This record gives sequence, C-alpha cells and structure tokens, in this order.
Amino acid sequence: MRKRIGVVPGVEIGDIFYFRMEMCAVGLHAPPMAGIDFMSGKGDAEKDPLALSIVSSGGYDDDTEDSDVLIYSGQGGYTHNNKQVADQKLERGNLALERSLNHGNEVRVIRGVKDEVISTTKVYVYDGLYKVHESWTERGKSGCNIFKYKLVRVPGQPGAFAVWQTIRKWKDGFSSRAGLVLQDLTSGTEPIPVSLVNEVDNEKGLASFTYFPKLKYSKSFTSMPPSFVCNCHNACLPGDMNCSCIQKNGGSFPYTSNGILVSRKQLLHECGPTCPCSPNCKNRVSQTGVKLRLEVFKTKDRGWGLQSWDSIRAGTFICEYAGEVIDEVKLKHKGDEGEDDEYIFDTGRNYDSFKWNYEPGLLEEETSNDINVDYNIPYRLIISAKNVGNVSRFINHSCSPNVFWQPVLYEHNNQSCLHIAFFAIRHIPPLTELTYDYGNSCSNEVDNDNGSHRKKKCLCGSSKCRGYFG
Repeated sequence: MRKRIGVVPGVEIGDIFYFRMEMCAVGLHAPPMAGIDFMSGKGDAEKDPLALSIVSSGGYDDDTEDSDVLIYSGQGGYTHNNKQVADQKLERGNLALERSLNHGNEVRVIRGVKDEVISTTKVYVYDGLYKVHESWTERGKSGCNIFKYKLVRVPGQPGAFAVWQTIRKWKDGFSSRAGLVLQDLTSGTEPIPVSLVNEVDNEKGLASFTYFPKLKYSKSFTSMPPSFVCNCHNACLPGDMNCSCIQKNGGSFPYTSNGILVSRKQLLHECGPTCPCSPNCKNRVSQTGVKLRLEVFKTKDRGWGLQSWDSIRAGTFICEYAGEVIDEVKLKHKGDEGEDDEYIFDTGRNYDSFKWNYEPGLLEEETSNDINVDYNIPYRLIISAKNVGNVSRFINHSCSPNVFWQPVLYEHNNQSCLHIAFFAIRHIPPLTELTYDYGNSCSNEVDNDNGSHRKKKCLCGSSKCRGYFG
C-alpha cells in the first residue's frame, strides 16, 4: 500500500486496532514492529526522510498522560527486552522526526493503551495528526543518550485518546459521569452495572419495564426436542472431533480462548446446562451475561441508545436479546389492535445477508451476492421486550450497523431452545453507539400499516441508509 503523509482514506480518528498488522493493512502504520514509520524525500533517502506515523505503546520512556502533547522517545539502542545498552543515533526514524520538525509536516499518532476487558491485550488508538515542535537529547535511566521529540496535536480534531482518559477517570472514581441518572438500571441483575445517562434533556427515567437478563419461553410454546449433549468431562477443546458440540458446529470450535467469535454461523450450537463439561467451558459464551461496561444514554433524535465504556473487539459477545417469546398469532393481534410495540425482534423479517470477515472494499472488489450467507433457523422466533427485557431493548437500528445477531441453540430443561446473541461486526471504540439492522417485514405483512408492522423513518444517517425500517 502506498505510503502517504497525513490523513489515510477510510481511517477515522478514534479507530482502534488490536493487532499492529491491522494498521499495516489499512496503510496507517507500515512497520509491524518499529515505532516510527517514514518515507524518503526527493533527495537522498538517508538525508531526507520524513516521519509519517509513530506508535507510542509505553515500551520506552514516553510521557503519554497529556491528551494533546506527546513526549516521544527515539528508537534504537535497546535490546529485545527493552533494556537500553547504547546511545541512540540520528538515523532512520529518529532522523525522519528531526526532518519533520524542520519541514513542519503532519505525523499520524497511534497510542497503545491497556485493554480493560482482557488485561493481557493492548489496544491501539488512532489519535489523529500531530506536528513535531521540539527535539533534544537526554540521558536515560541506563545512562545512555536518548532522542526526545515533543509532538503537539493539530487543533480542531475530534477527541480520541482524550476519551479513553476520561473513561479511566470515571472508572477510577476521580470524576463523575456528566448527566448520570442511575448508577445501575439493572439493580444488580447483571454482573457489571449498566448506567443510565441523559445529557440531552430533562428526562430522568425510562418507561416502566421489568429487567430480566434471559429469554422467557411460555409454557405453551413448543420448542425443539433435546439434542445430544456433549461427552466432554473437563472442557470442550478445539479439534476434538469426539465432541458432539464441535461436530454440530461443522467440525470447528466457534470461539477463541478469550471468547471471541471467530466465524459467523448459520446456526451456532453451544453447550447447555446438562452437558457434563465444566461450567467455564469456552463453548458457553452467550450464557455468561454482560461482561462489558455498558451505558444506556439519551440520543439527540432516536430516544435511548446503548454504548460501552470499554472498547469492543470484533467478534465479542455483547448481550442476548432478552424478553418474552410470543407466537405469530399474538404478534398479529398486536398489529390488529394498533399496539405500538417497538421492542419486537422477529427472525421472520427480511435481513440483509453478509459474509463474516469479508470486506470487498479493502480488496478492491465489487460486492457480490454470491458471498452472502443466510441463517439456518429451526423455527421462527419472535421476542417482545416491551414489558420484560434487558439492555438489548435499547440497541437502535442502523442500515450500516456495528453489531449483528447470531442464532444460538442450546439445551435447557430437556428442550433445545433458540436464543439471539449480539456480537460486534468490527472493532468498536468506547462511547460509540451500538446498532444492528432491524430488517424489514415480509411481503405478506407490509400491507399492515398498524402497530408492530408499521414502517418507520430511519434516522441512522448512514450513506447506505434505506430511508426506513420495520
């Protein structure tokens, strides 16, 4: 990919990356290891390099606390275990930063921060464009000389690293969340509190509903007969073809050891409560409850929405769509009576298909319908979260969503029950609204202009907006 100074098309300030190779792939920062990316000028490559981007990941003695100023340490003189053994030299990346100081060109800055969800993971945050304002040398802790560069953020850019710092203060209790209405709207039902925030108007509460974290099947609802439980006695392991759960998932294990969904399935089979494997088996991801620090917040024009204080890696489980399972007769009755139930999830709607982990734009290919994968659902599932539900009832619609729904089947009470789990389509930065595609009613239902089948004007603002949903 061609190197360039300044803005990289398609990369937004605040975008996050979990692997340095991701930054290489999009052209944000080319070196897979080095902290300074540079390119040659028109003259001699050794005399006229210019810095393009830097990664400040805390490996050296960088001052990273200021959200608009970064004191960056040069490269070189270190062993593989980050021990400095020699003076740094004014060459390569160090020389490029020095030339950028004289030239005044913009330098992209990526900040490495600790992942709050998985402590062993680092997240790279694109913090926008900076300029080198000053350079000097000083002696490091080992007594060797280090080049230092002062970079100042170009004014007028949206916050990125500053957002992470603000959230850290909220979590550490050093400052309070503006507009906080409730500390935990779940009243302790979820393992992690879900706050309610309104910075838009004076509304101080939600319409009455009962918070319940699971799906409620009525006694009259006929589900599938129980499927075979797995025969693993410790934990289901990838590659164990004797495990019936892995067999039902097409021979592959659906999750990583950290619980990241690695492949979207037409139907995902998880271990149920009666499987003999241990309760912490990695094939029970959607049954473990909310693990993210979520927040219900008031939007400017679409009611209440849902966002996260934590960054969310692509494939991360967010929550289940909880509520009361209803049948088609009751759904039709709601429409006939003109009841406006905005909290209906219906697998019978028409949804845009997509292929997991495939971005034709990055590959400079045209989108083809041949790559789409449709769901394989054993029966139509209709859920109403109007009176009973969880945080999922606050996820708004978007024609370009960052969350998708995945049908999950597992055994419970001697029956195989279908559930709807939400996973992240892509990496999602903190305080980004979570959205999924609500789909559209089937052709035989669109004539009903009342209640739950009424089409609604879409306000998602996406360039791919269909103009309506429902």
